[in-house]
Amino acid sequence: MTFIAHISDFHVGGADFNEDVFFNNVDKVNELDPDFIVFTGDFTNHGYYAEYVKTTEYIKFFKSMLFSIPGNHDARNLGYETFQNLIGERSWARNLSSNNENNDKIKYDATLKEKHMFKDNEKKCWTKKNNGSKSFVDISNITLVGLDSSDPDISDGSVGRPQQLWMEEILADSYINSTFSIVAIHHHVLPIPKTGRERNILLDAGDILKSLTDFEVNMVLSGHKHVPYLWKIENTLFATAGSFSSLKLRGSCPNSFNTYEIEEDYVEATLKPYRKDDILLGKHKL
Repeated sequence: MTFIAHISDFHVGGADFNEDVFFNNVDKVNELDPDFIVFTGDFTNHGYYAEYVKTTEYIKFFKSMLFSIPGNHDARNLGYETFQNLIGERSWARNLSSNNENNDKIKYDATLKEKHMFKDNEKKCWTKKNNGSKSFVDISNITLVGLDSSDPDISDGSVGRPQQLWMEEILADSYINSTFSIVAIHHHVLPIPKTGRERNILLDAGDILKSLTDFEVNMVLSGHKHVPYLWKIENTLFATAGSFSSLKLRGSCPNSFNTYEIEEDYVEATLKPYRKDDILLGKHKL
């Protein structure tokens, strides 16, 4: 069994950032002792250097491994550069195994030419389609991919063709090797109910959705809208986390985070709201 905490949208530096809520939720995450934590964007509110410095102090309080990607707020005011300097790579992939303490890391090389990657992926897509669906998923080996969907100084996002092709190359290997695959991306790929008029979207959502479902990604983790939700499209679960510590909340939706219990034959997603009882988001077969 693998146990994951999914957190998102701190918004450090914003007037609505609540430090008491933050530390309460940190304590709750640490008590749960997840195998690792996935953070899906918006550490900061304005992308300022000082906000990032404070963020690096805050994230030290988490006891489990934390993997993070930037959000649209993180990319403001040259924040996309500061993220890379103080937090780490904005796009990355890791192979996680219960027998691999070092977590073999695959770097995102933005200089790779699209033509070469497309031909390679075209072959792997053909192999996948001719082999049919996954017959089993090895949950002891996880392919975790982090995408940077942020664009400087705007709220909309995009993955872009080079990054999409790089992702497909990683997912093709995951598919062939039957590893449990997770993709983290800040912007939601699918609309989220009770979030009002659809805006600040992933501009290439259709193309990304096709890649994710074609390669039967097991889970896609997002943030951005501050509203938790769970969709299942074909064989892929799309999970959105609420805001961990920002009071910019819709309606009576509280601060929260998600957890995922991954067993041999199912995934159970649970909402952990601030000072409220847990809520089962869904339990789905693999």
